[in-house]
Amino acid sequence: MLNLDALAEVCRQYNAKMLRDEPLSAHTTFRVGGTCTAMITVTDQHACRGIAQYLRMHQIPFRLIGRGSNLLVPDTGYAGVVLVLGGALAELTDAVGEHLVCGAGMSLKNLCMVALNQNLSGLEFAYGIPGTVGGAVYMNAGAYNGEMSQILESVTVMDETGAVRALSAASLGLSYRHSIFMEKNWQILEVTVRLQPGDHDAIREKMQDLLGRRQLKQPLEYPSAGSTFKRPEGDYASRLIDICGLKGYRVGGAQVSEKHAGVVVNRGNATFADIMAVCRHVQETVREQTGYELELEPEILTAE
Repeated sequence: MLNLDALAEVCRQYNAKMLRDEPLSAHTTFRVGGTCTAMITVTDQHACRGIAQYLRMHQIPFRLIGRGSNLLVPDTGYAGVVLVLGGALAELTDAVGEHLVCGAGMSLKNLCMVALNQNLSGLEFAYGIPGTVGGAVYMNAGAYNGEMSQILESVTVMDETGAVRALSAASLGLSYRHSIFMEKNWQILEVTVRLQPGDHDAIREKMQDLLGRRQLKQPLEYPSAGSTFKRPEGDYASRLIDICGLKGYRVGGAQVSEKHAGVVVNRGNATFADIMAVCRHVQETVREQTGYELELEPEILTAE
């Protein structure tokens, strides 16, 4: 049994902010999901380690999230504690030459702007991806022929024992929308990327071009998690869904976007159950008509 009063006292000791029964719909880009038992914002590694140690000691499930841009939360919520990185853990830590070091809670957009101001190229693909740097590493996020594995040099993580250690990018098992963090109960605290010197105007022009393409092709006017299905080997999820005539398919407030077949959107008051019903129908129809198996890209938050 989670003693919230005792946890609140631990948070006070670390100057961490705790919210009880916080609606996770306010912390995911899909804007769906029930409450978590508690949400704690930590602002430095010391606080993160101390609070995580307390949670492990009392066998309380916890999960670190970024902006929830690749997360689906059940309507029943999350029976555990959600950790959020703030303060120094969401800011630029250092900028030396071609290297940028930042807290994992920093937004990708802000890191892209830092790179632009430093005349560093390589991050343009990430401009417009609505997530944190840590979340981008977690799923090896990418777009327009770029992905985090191409620029990532190292990360600082807190492992399942509470130890903080540095890991090279080569040790993270980075592949298409995958990293070792999907199998390990490790929290990403800090990220180092290595970019290349570039021309300021050219970098800005490419960022604006890619953002324009994103706005033109994707249904950004509705809450979603972006691409809802991973790209199957040999084809594209959006093409398969389109040829199956599924654009516009709707259950409750959830719908296959009429603008981009690869995106399921929240048209208004969608529930987790609505979204999953749409996704299951898409998967079953595509399997029956094309033989392809579509795998969900967003992760479902559970306490298991």
